[in-house]
Amino acid sequence: MTVINYEIFRRGFPQRFVNLRSQVILMPVFAKIKSNLTVGICIFLLLLSLLVGCFPCAAQDACYSRLDQDTLTIGNQFIERKFIWNKGNVITYSLSDKKGGKVWFNKLGNPDFYIQAGNAPQNGHYEVLTRNEDAIHIAEQQTVISFSIGKLDIRRVYRINPQSASIACETYLRGRLAGIAGVQAINAADQKNIEFAEDMKVNGSTAILDQLKLDGFHWQVKAVEFFDVTDWNNNLVQENKFIPYRKKSYRGNLLFAHNQEKDAGFFFLKEAPGTATQLAYGGQDFTTEFGHFAINGLGLNASDVRQDEWRKAYTVVLGIYSGQEINQLQALRGYQKTIRKNELQRDEMVMMNTWGDRSQDAKVNEKFSLLELDAAAKLGITHFQIDDGWQQGKSPNSALTKGSFTDIWNNPRYWKPDTVKYPNGFGPIVKRGKALGIEICLWFNPSIQHDYADWEKDASAMAELYRMYGIRTFKIDGLSIPNKQSEINLTKMFNKLLSETENQAVFNLDATAGRRGGYHLFTEYGNIFLENRYTDWQNYYPYWTLRNLWQLSKYVPPEKLQIEFLNKWRNADKYGSDPFAPSSYTFEYLFAITMAAQPLAWFEGTGLPKEALQLGASIAKYKKVQHDFHQGTILPIGEEPSGKSWTGFQSIHKDRGYFIVFRENTLDGTGILETWLPEKVKIQLKPLLGNGKPMIQTTGRKGALKVTLPAINDFVMYSYTILK
Repeated sequence: MTVINYEIFRRGFPQRFVNLRSQVILMPVFAKIKSNLTVGICIFLLLLSLLVGCFPCAAQDACYSRLDQDTLTIGNQFIERKFIWNKGNVITYSLSDKKGGKVWFNKLGNPDFYIQAGNAPQNGHYEVLTRNEDAIHIAEQQTVISFSIGKLDIRRVYRINPQSASIACETYLRGRLAGIAGVQAINAADQKNIEFAEDMKVNGSTAILDQLKLDGFHWQVKAVEFFDVTDWNNNLVQENKFIPYRKKSYRGNLLFAHNQEKDAGFFFLKEAPGTATQLAYGGQDFTTEFGHFAINGLGLNASDVRQDEWRKAYTVVLGIYSGQEINQLQALRGYQKTIRKNELQRDEMVMMNTWGDRSQDAKVNEKFSLLELDAAAKLGITHFQIDDGWQQGKSPNSALTKGSFTDIWNNPRYWKPDTVKYPNGFGPIVKRGKALGIEICLWFNPSIQHDYADWEKDASAMAELYRMYGIRTFKIDGLSIPNKQSEINLTKMFNKLLSETENQAVFNLDATAGRRGGYHLFTEYGNIFLENRYTDWQNYYPYWTLRNLWQLSKYVPPEKLQIEFLNKWRNADKYGSDPFAPSSYTFEYLFAITMAAQPLAWFEGTGLPKEALQLGASIAKYKKVQHDFHQGTILPIGEEPSGKSWTGFQSIHKDRGYFIVFRENTLDGTGILETWLPEKVKIQLKPLLGNGKPMIQTTGRKGALKVTLPAINDFVMYSYTILK
């Protein structure tokens, strides 16, 4: 029989669950009925739980979780995943796409999670929690399963919300973990042929975070690998498309699997840094063999696991869809948009940061900041960020005197405003900013010593700036995450500042160098400062920037990226007669490249010529639609930017949306761009920015749209409505 156990095992639970509301705990046969509960009460509560059948995320939502005999079911209006309980180490039974009417049955008899062999699971527990909505998160339901394998305790937390056709799974380990073997690469040419059955059995990773084995041989699969460290990389996305055959391993954070027979499929998302910087990386993230798909790599070594503390592995997200690539991408984006709310007043920004003009900290002071604010106001800037140089401590990047990030807290005033540069603190700067409608933001470099052991001091330093001046947006630079303890301490730092600011803090997470979070870790904390590009070194080419954003936007919400535009008049002579030099484009065009993202004016406003300030009119128009544009699903359209392409972006709402179309340096005055609209749909287009004309048009093959622009290096931003 099944009994009820009221033990809430929160002691030692990760901090993020402290404020969760426990709804009920069901426990299978493994527990004894406690002496203070009568059998009658147990039976009554059991029947009540079976009658209710689910525990909703909120009254109006349909998230549910139930354990009935040996079957665990988790779902919402879009997705349902059923498991065989298996004493807590669950085995997927089926996966359902409720809107698409598809049901997949798992053919694998092994548990979804595999880490070490030799012991059966014990002490299985089940609990349902609700995380209530707050300023960052929408409400979600969490199904918590815990069990033991030998001397290792395992906790799996399945998270689901009412808005997404996906279920995320977090894994926590405690106790003692035997060494995890990696995967030794095997060249297929060194193996025997198909007649030797035993040789066809290629070993996979000994640590599997999730897996499914589904019917069918006709799978089209794509693994997507991401690269940050953008000071060194200018090709940030790599797609690997294949038909799964014999067991083989692949790299990446994303795996899309599309079944040709059912015209449907699923995706796995690994919320981890890019493959080049993952912790405890075994050389691969996914293994496939016909219809068997597994996601590997804990992000933990055996030495990372503690006896008395839960340690978190990388999170895995499983999402489903029916239809074609657009449905696949919308399913992914539907999950990504629930990670952090995009609030108009907190998260939308047109930021100016003066570091792009290479003065470093030489000009930074009160007078300079006030002058910059006046220039920023004429441009329509919403956020002014003072980069390195505002603080009393000196960094290694100082142009005035070479400092250090070593032992930052040996100087307790390191993160106080420089009393020479800012004799009145930030008071006059913040006051002037408020008068102009500009929020003041700062740069910050956490103390790296001893795996960020001073995380609490770092968080307190930023919290003090918030309390004194209302500064809540910080560019986080200089990160290096070489081990799990560093990741844990940085997470504590972020969470502490969110707590101190009532979830109003925003972090611009620099992705330009070092071992950092990439595009899929820490995404609940703010946006990503993507790249340093400078005219001084001729590594700023507008179409390069556009290409990086265009490629990333298919798999990463572009509204979570800060994308730069520079002063095109600086260093124009260094580019010579290069046809793709920044000076070949209008200033408005350079800004337009950034509109799908969070625009970053990477220059000194006081260094602009007078004609540049005319951009303020265009920025004012953009800000009126910025938030609505970003609320849609933004995907790339047209050709990949090459400097000579017709390219752009589409923001998709239900029966309306936006287009940004770029005519690069091509003689073709009319471009035909494939979009994400259906074929033969009549749409009305109204120009908002740029040089396009209003029109009504019926889409062609693959949603093709015909756009005419009068000159090379030109653009138009349209709003569109599908006509009934």
